[in-house]
Amino acid sequence: MVEAGSFARAGEALGLTQPAVSRAVARLEDRVGIRIFNRTARATSLTDEGRRFYEAVAPLLSGIEEAAIDAAGSKGIVRGRLRVNVDGTFGHFVLAPRISAFLERYPELSVEVSVRDRMGDLVADGIDVAIRFGEHEPSSLKSQLLLETRVLTCASPAYVARHGKPAQPEDLLEGHQCLLIRDPTTGRPFEWEFRRGEHIVPLIAAGRLMVNDTGSLLAACLGGSGVAQLLELYAKDIINRNELIDILPEWSDEIFPLYAYYQASNLMPAKVRAFLNFVRELAAKAD
Repeated sequence: MVEAGSFARAGEALGLTQPAVSRAVARLEDRVGIRIFNRTARATSLTDEGRRFYEAVAPLLSGIEEAAIDAAGSKGIVRGRLRVNVDGTFGHFVLAPRISAFLERYPELSVEVSVRDRMGDLVADGIDVAIRFGEHEPSSLKSQLLLETRVLTCASPAYVARHGKPAQPEDLLEGHQCLLIRDPTTGRPFEWEFRRGEHIVPLIAAGRLMVNDTGSLLAACLGGSGVAQLLELYAKDIINRNELIDILPEWSDEIFPLYAYYQASNLMPAKVRAFLNFVRELAAKAD
């Protein structure tokens, strides 16, 4: 029910009618002595007690499923439905263009990808694993550092032809337009930083255009609107096609991490393990 999002969809997944699901939930609530779901005419959501109950039992249910597969001699089978929470940068530019290879590898698995600005509550949302760029988010979830990618400062050939190529970071403060992207957690533009070995140069980037997603940032950069800071993981191919220029390559030692978050369990579900391995493969190919 939590993963399905409604009694009706849960019934469809289980082959039961909506009233049958409702009665089953009512019996469970009577058994444990708490109200698990808030029910209204428009929505159904977990109560605070229900969320704590689900957080406690979800890893156990996952472990039972994995143990049953193992006992049946098919521990390596990846099947079922995998629900993934990703940020826009990873979802649009890394995962979506390559997800077909993952689906072909595991024909018994279906994948639902949810692109969101924030990770949110994985348990309440029924998410199996979240993949997020950025510094580690404090959480009760388990986490893994999947990769670290460099931050490149890029501009289009047309922009460089008009405005020239800066020799050092400070040159961007005069005669250049920096393309800004809004940090959803603060509402302010992400700060710019340049690194060369141990030498760090923070820069208060200024420009007339600010966007709130990487797709718009990249499109504006490709269109010659200004200079953008992009992640090497997806910008490398664009640079190799000569559509963008890495204008300050000697100042690109800043790195940006990619983390995976998932529910704590003694047995990691095979589908989650397979997906994390696939993401590592993508990172290795991008190096």
